[in-house]
Amino acid sequence: MGYEDSVYLAKLAEQAERYEEMVENMNLQERHWCSSCASWRIVTSIEQKEESKGNSSQVTLIKEYRQKIEAELAKICEDILEVLDKHLIPSAKSGESKVFYHKMVITTVYLAEFAIGDKRKESADKSLEAYKNATEVAQTDLAPTHPIRLGLALNFSVFYYEILNSPDQACHLAKQAFDDAIAELDTLSEESYKDSTLIMQLLRDNLTLWTSSEAEPAAPEAAAAPAETKEAEAEAENRCTR
Repeated sequence: MGYEDSVYLAKLAEQAERYEEMVENMNLQERHWCSSCASWRIVTSIEQKEESKGNSSQVTLIKEYRQKIEAELAKICEDILEVLDKHLIPSAKSGESKVFYHKMVITTVYLAEFAIGDKRKESADKSLEAYKNATEVAQTDLAPTHPIRLGLALNFSVFYYEILNSPDQACHLAKQAFDDAIAELDTLSEESYKDSTLIMQLLRDNLTLWTSSEAEPAAPEAAAAPAETKEAEAEAENRCTR
């Protein structure tokens, strides 16, 4: 069985909540990564609970253990980025694969940054570069109605709004993606219609939310959690790994 088949089966098992079978379709490094991520979340949750109780001695021990896990995650992320940059992205043949791998760079950069500390500027710069690279490929190789291109535009606009604090750029990007897709809506295939129209709705929801927030500065908290696609984009990416 090839690597892409294993990835697809792992995602299928996850959606079916058959987690033991999901692990069976991962190699040792992938299992280690998932284990480290899960460990970090659990330990961080325990640390927060002990801090709220004022148990300073336990918090000190937990912090040391958390830092050990963070070091493991940082190394794993470094290895993944190297594989993406040197092998997967250069050898990707389809537009879907190229965009998918560039988005993996963004995800991995975020994970590494989250694990190793407060270097938000460096993380934002790397993510912005990866978003621009992915967008360039998507606009060249994928139709405006393609769910992966739309999902990328959705996430990129949220990145501009939340991370770079650029609401004008976020609205421009989201509106452009929505308008481009509307113009070619009649070309949508039956297979991707549900995914694409859902993401288009999320783009429109964000535009409504962001423009109303700009008009009403007294309620900025309304823009704190704009809608992002999960199931629709995951479904589209599942198809690209088949």
